[in-house]
Amino acid sequence: AVVLEAESPTLPTLAMGKFLKPGKVVIVLSGRYAGKKAVIVQNFDSGTEKQPFGHAVVAGIERYPLKVTRSMSKKKVEKRSRIKPFLKSVNYNHVMPTRYTVEMEGIKDKVTPEALSSTSTRKDARKHIKTVFESRYNAGKNRWFFKKLRF
Repeated sequence: AVVLEAESPTLPTLAMGKFLKPGKVVIVLSGRYAGKKAVIVQNFDSGTEKQPFGHAVVAGIERYPLKVTRSMSKKKVEKRSRIKPFLKSVNYNHVMPTRYTVEMEGIKDKVTPEALSSTSTRKDARKHIKTVFESRYNAGKNRWFFKKLRF
């Protein structure tokens, strides 16, 4: 951490480290996806011309997979393991970081701010995220990320 000028000569204040990085799992706090988990794909600390505030492009889970038991058929297990993802550009004030991180392989190349601009590219990016998330879920990786938030 970098020491900045302090108000009093005895107590130095510390500069806050950057913790909202790509791969960090966050919880969306407001709007349509409030209470849903998402992963930061790309962050803009100082903002852009269009959005002059700190924000991040996130990919999250709108509808979580359902519980599966041994007695269920393969078809039913496959149906209950489906995930509905979402893509969104979110202000930093409206996300809460968690201690968890997710690997970004396969997501970062498809999901960009340009992909959010038109409906066709957004749809393609959402389909790609769906396949990546479902393969991760079926492989048993990042279990906490794929469970519904209970509180």
